[in-house]
Amino acid sequence: MSTNTIDKPKKVTTATVRKMKAEGQKIAMLTAYDYTTARLVDAGGVDMILVGDSATNVMAGNETTLPMTLEEMIYHTRCVVRGVERAMVIADMPFGSYQVSAEQGVANAIRLMKESGAQGVKMEGGREICDTIRRITAAGIPVCGHLGLTPQSVNQFGGYGVRAKEDAEAKRLLEDARALEEAGCFAMVLEKIPAALAEQVAKSVTIPVIGIGAGAGVDGQVLVVTDMLGMNDGFRPKFLRLYSDLAPVITSAIGNYCADVRAGSFPSAAEQY
Repeated sequence: MSTNTIDKPKKVTTATVRKMKAEGQKIAMLTAYDYTTARLVDAGGVDMILVGDSATNVMAGNETTLPMTLEEMIYHTRCVVRGVERAMVIADMPFGSYQVSAEQGVANAIRLMKESGAQGVKMEGGREICDTIRRITAAGIPVCGHLGLTPQSVNQFGGYGVRAKEDAEAKRLLEDARALEEAGCFAMVLEKIPAALAEQVAKSVTIPVIGIGAGAGVDGQVLVVTDMLGMNDGFRPKFLRLYSDLAPVITSAIGNYCADVRAGSFPSAAEQY
């Protein structure tokens, strides 16, 4: 029997990220919405991939995340899962898929998991959704919480500004974080809150805390992949670091292609059958 087999990378699980927090290892997370990008993100070494409802912004051009449907989320997540070997894939529960009742939330979480192949779901909200989280985790589905700027509540907030700057909201967020842990969340995302508060949350819970615009004192970071690659031209929030600037590179490459086609230099003799 041949021993010349290629070992697959060990899959990241809820146990993996919990251990990473316990050992002080930072967790790297990015979004992905399609097979090709997911393969590249996974090959780059991220620990977790979020199939965010931000797909409706990035892929469909919507201004908010509210139009994302469960069917669209299942489609995008299924595409991502096919391209991933190592990273843990988490799928957002879209707006309206869990807010009506706990029963609705459980049914939709089960459907999302069964039809997409995700390893867990992410839900926005605090104590008001803890009963739903308990029921979903009781069904065997890992849940990642999300506090701070929760984009599904953009109309209620009145914009995308920094959250929990005042003492009362900061106190509530800290209480919500503890409630999410108690309800069974295996991790949580903190978005666009003061760094000192995010660090306090990370120290007050035993589950991993992933930040976006929440400073360096948390257990890991997440960014939207098209933002950090510089594909979303003109979007430069304070928390974003550009690791590439692909928008002009891609535009230039396409311009060169168009010029070659129009000049008749593509395809060349070597590029023909």
